[in-house]
Amino acid sequence: MTRIHVLNGPNLNLLGRREPTIYGQDTLADIEARLIAWGDARKVRVNCRQSNHEGVLIDWLHEAAEEADGVILNPGGLTHTSVALLDAIQAIPIPVVEVHLSNIHAREDFRARSLTARAAAGVVAGFGALGYELAAEALLRLLTADRRR
Repeated sequence: MTRIHVLNGPNLNLLGRREPTIYGQDTLADIEARLIAWGDARKVRVNCRQSNHEGVLIDWLHEAAEEADGVILNPGGLTHTSVALLDAIQAIPIPVVEVHLSNIHAREDFRARSLTARAAAGVVAGFGALGYELAAEALLRLLTADRRR
């Protein structure tokens, strides 16, 4: 069975309440429930976690290297600042797909640059909560293609 870890960074626990005009009405629990249902329909085990702490996310990336086939990561505000998170992504041998609810390239200048994206297999941004399912589908196809080789 394919295993995907979904890791969410700072402030994503506030989805549905925090700036809904930017991030949407869906809560993180809503997004996670849809991802788990998506996984169940495809025989993919989806494990979802959220932390407001950079070091915890790094530890979870290290764990994912042992426990998962791939990762979907929304680093939140750490996207733009965390060299340590970039290093952690580069250090693990499994693909990471970065996801953002908003289009980070259409927002403030400081948000348009993702430090972590340079280590990601791909980035999905600007599709709201649907972006997580798009990222999951892309990651699954990437993993399936890798297995065929």
